[in-house]
Amino acid sequence: MKIYKRLCLVVAIGIAILLVVSLFRDSEDVYHRLAKTYVNTSEDTKSADEPVEAIEIPIDFAALQQENPDIYAWIRIPDTEIDYPILQSSTDNSYYLNHTVDHQEGYPGSIYTENLNAKDFSDPNTVIYGHKMRNTTMFGGLYQYQDQSYMQEHSEILIYTPDHIRIYKVFAAVTYDNRHIMYSFDFSDVEQYQAYLDSLKAVRNMATCWDESIDVTVEDRIITLSTCNGNDAQRFLVEAVLVDEK
Repeated sequence: MKIYKRLCLVVAIGIAILLVVSLFRDSEDVYHRLAKTYVNTSEDTKSADEPVEAIEIPIDFAALQQENPDIYAWIRIPDTEIDYPILQSSTDNSYYLNHTVDHQEGYPGSIYTENLNAKDFSDPNTVIYGHKMRNTTMFGGLYQYQDQSYMQEHSEILIYTPDHIRIYKVFAAVTYDNRHIMYSFDFSDVEQYQAYLDSLKAVRNMATCWDESIDVTVEDRIITLSTCNGNDAQRFLVEAVLVDEK
C-alpha cells in the first residue's frame, strides 16, 4: 500500500511538472509570435543620406497595442535572443514582473519599465527589467556581457517607439547591489546622476566589464538593463548610452 501511495505521488508530481513546463513554453511562445507577426526584420533603418522623414519603424505598434495597450516600445539587441516588446503598467509597477504580455501569470514575465520612467526615453536613466531565464531568453543572455569580446561584438542596443529609433552603445556590465535605482538616485540632480555613474565604476569584481573607450557623463541619456543574479542581495546590470536618435 505504501509503495502504491508513493507511486501515485511520483506520478502526480510528474504530471504537475509537465503542466508547468507546458505553460511556460506557451508563455514564451507568445513572444515568438509577436516578433514574427509584428516585426519587420528585413530593414531596420534607411540609409544615412535619406531624410529623417523616410525612416520607417519596423514594428507595427498599432497592432501590438490592440493585443496589449501597455506595449509602448520594443528592444532588440542584434544577434541575440533579446527581441521583445517593452511594457509599462500605469497602476502596478510589479505587474509585469510576474505576468506575460498576454496577462498569463508566472514566468517568464515581461520586459518592462516602471511608471517612474517616461515612455519617451527622455529620462537621464531608463531602467528596463527582465527575468534571467536559464535558456537565455528574456534577459537571461545579459550575463554574456561579462566577457569583453562579447560586449564589443554586441555593443548596439536598439529601442523602437512608434515615432523614433534610438541606438544605444553598451559601456558597462556590472554586478550591482539590489537597491531600487530609481528610488535611490534622483537623476534630475546632476550630482546624484554622477554619484550613480561613480557607483558603477566603483564595482570591481570578476563579473564586471567596462568599455573604457566610451566616456559617459551626466549630459548623456542611458538605459539600464536589470536582471536577477541568483542572489537576493544583488542585480546584474548592463548599461548603455544613447548615441543616435532617428
